[in-house]
Amino acid sequence: MRALIKYSTIFGVFSICLACTPKLSLQSYFVDHQETAGFMAVDIPMSFLNPDQIELTDDQNQAVESIDKLNMLAYSLKDGSEDEFTSELAKIKTILKAEVYNDLMRAGNTSDGKVQVLYIGDDSEIDELIVFGVSPEYGFAIVRVLGDDMELSKIMKLRNVVDQFDTKNANVEDFMKFLL
Repeated sequence: MRALIKYSTIFGVFSICLACTPKLSLQSYFVDHQETAGFMAVDIPMSFLNPDQIELTDDQNQAVESIDKLNMLAYSLKDGSEDEFTSELAKIKTILKAEVYNDLMRAGNTSDGKVQVLYIGDDSEIDELIVFGVSPEYGFAIVRVLGDDMELSKIMKLRNVVDQFDTKNANVEDFMKFLL
């Protein structure tokens, strides 16, 4: 009887420990690194980009309305180290291999840099769009586009007007300068 209680207790403690082990997520990665040296984090509500100042089609307008905010995190090699860059890059790649992330597009090469676009959700309604860019010269950046019931086909139609958003007042330009 003692052996049964002993093994049951050990099994229970072991099960609790496994259940409490946090899985690293992109959101937790952002939170953990937003104030870390070598990193820069920017959160931008969609309204800060002044989309109402742009002439949009109905689909583009619906896409903008479905976006709540952008979370951006970058690691700059000029402010960090090669070893830390390699370590942090491995962590991000591990996170993005999780089943929850669907691969949408990849572009680039190892010498100039690579871009990967992923999303969480299904093809008709996504909860999060992720743009992950890596440059062996500058570092990496991750942009999380967060919203409600975003439609991928409509979000993709924004590519024609992205350069018209007000990035000066939303710290986007400072974010880009941080990397370069």
